[in-house]
Amino acid sequence: MIFNMNTHTMQCPFSLRMPILLLLLCLSWSSYAIEISRMEPAFWWTGMNNSELQILVQGKDIARSQVTLDYPNVSIKEVVKVDNPNYLFIYLEIGKESHPGTLNLVFTEGKKKMITGYQLKARSQTIGAQGFDASDVLYLIMPDRFANGDAKNDTLDDANIDRQNPNARHGGDLAGISTKLDYLFDLSVTAIWLNPVLENKMPEKQYHSYHGYAVTDFYTIDRRFGSNEEYRQLIEKIHDKGMKVVMDMIYNHCGSSHWWMGDFPCKDWLNYQDGFVPTNHHLYAAVDIHAPQSEVAGLTDGWFVEAMPDLNQKNPLLATYLIQNSIWWIEYARIDGIRHDTHPYVDYDFLSKWCKAVLDEYPGFNMVGESWYLNSAPLAWWQRNSKVSGKQSNLKTTMDFNLMNACQDMNVQKIYEVIAQDFLYEDIHNILIFLDNHDLSRFAKKDESDLKRYKQALAFLLTTRGIPQLYYGTEILMTGEKSEGDGGLRNDFPGGWQGDTVNAFTSGGRTAQQNEAWNYLQKLLQWRKTNKAVTEGELIHYAPNEWQENCYVYARIKGNDKVLVILNGSEKEQSLSPENYREVIGNAISGKDVLSEESISLEKEITIAAHGVFIIEF
Repeated sequence: MIFNMNTHTMQCPFSLRMPILLLLLCLSWSSYAIEISRMEPAFWWTGMNNSELQILVQGKDIARSQVTLDYPNVSIKEVVKVDNPNYLFIYLEIGKESHPGTLNLVFTEGKKKMITGYQLKARSQTIGAQGFDASDVLYLIMPDRFANGDAKNDTLDDANIDRQNPNARHGGDLAGISTKLDYLFDLSVTAIWLNPVLENKMPEKQYHSYHGYAVTDFYTIDRRFGSNEEYRQLIEKIHDKGMKVVMDMIYNHCGSSHWWMGDFPCKDWLNYQDGFVPTNHHLYAAVDIHAPQSEVAGLTDGWFVEAMPDLNQKNPLLATYLIQNSIWWIEYARIDGIRHDTHPYVDYDFLSKWCKAVLDEYPGFNMVGESWYLNSAPLAWWQRNSKVSGKQSNLKTTMDFNLMNACQDMNVQKIYEVIAQDFLYEDIHNILIFLDNHDLSRFAKKDESDLKRYKQALAFLLTTRGIPQLYYGTEILMTGEKSEGDGGLRNDFPGGWQGDTVNAFTSGGRTAQQNEAWNYLQKLLQWRKTNKAVTEGELIHYAPNEWQENCYVYARIKGNDKVLVILNGSEKEQSLSPENYREVIGNAISGKDVLSEESISLEKEITIAAHGVFIIEF
């Protein structure tokens, strides 16, 4: 977008008698009109808790200009000129008494002047920015692979749609997701986490960016998914159904085709700005008190891959740019949470400042950081108010990869040992728990003939501590192995495309086993919404031992609301005495199994089938 509103360009009346020299002078003067090609953010709001706003301005030699404005209760604090004359950074102070409207930023260079309007809006009063917590269940969707609702946007920007290629774009979009909201509502998830939807305008022949993790514009929804306005409208529809939205953000890196590549504002906008230097991927360096600084820098400053240049968040201008970007999306689109990619790869001080800035503006908000550790200690290290780090990350929620790993074969001893390490966490309720996601082998396996493992895992996921997350297709037993490539973990949801021969969005389009899995999950999700013991209560568990051979038993308790969960991890039927759990059962003489709806006596031994599960409410 080009803003060329020069109010002082010399007028040159045409005349055959005009001297050639004067004509050339006029043409030359006009060609040097002040131009602005980009302003980010494009607009802002009054009444924000942080009254300071940084505006990035890009335009040919814009640094030659002086900037002024005249607007009630808004003033220019500073205009920062940087290495590149094509950029200015304007800092505004937006007073508490300021009102919505259009302020005029005046750019002056000698006799040339350009006035551009900058809109200040009133803060939104619509629902949103709610945060998410243990009462929620997140449903993770890769937009390109879920449903195609608008075929017209499939091939924009020379996208190559090839559904037979697992690494190409398949055409899923926001419109497709919008058509499936009733399906998600019926399933009874409470929040939708979308893999990144921002512009990934990467050369398809060089790098497939269907997944969204190579952002080329932090303020624009990818046109092949939809528009900014369509994104906002989708979120409004999701909120109307009582569900929430989590936005996937990436501030560790951008895509190698980002608009600022080749014309950086500063010499240190990127780490290793001269070219690709890979990260060492040593995640433990971020938490290791013995790690040399060179290894820490090797983790945080190296590029994730060659197509994803590493952003230098130690540059204060870039740091503010990124922080404001997240706040802009919260206020504009009314998202309810953020999932942040590659969290330990980013400068720690920036992360702490970023999380604090968001929570200062939206105290109820929640942000979860991807920290891929198969160990509870470093996961707890990253959580805010950590007992083990001695630092303040301000990150409310971490992702429990350790528990995910223990759940793969539903080894109840491993699961017990992971939960037994919860003393490391400051806040056990704000831990994101999951069985799989877009980077992991899918939990369902092709060679499984029954649903015993599936049912145990889902029952555990939805009754243990933390915030559960499901991956799209889990409810219909979609499969995919990491060893076969990431594209195979992200297959199309059957029925999401016109002409699909199978439509698993309907019960008639699912197999008998798929319907059994879907109905089982739906029943659990609907019940979970109503049970405060599971969503808010404390957890007491019993170690698998000689009197409950390979069985994991735990209770969730909130006041008089109690739930007892029994997982039989053995190959044989087990009989357990309720007396071993009397301290949590209390005086109850019976309960009801949520799954079978049958009464369970608590006055005699409880018999549970091999690899069986009971969720007893009493």
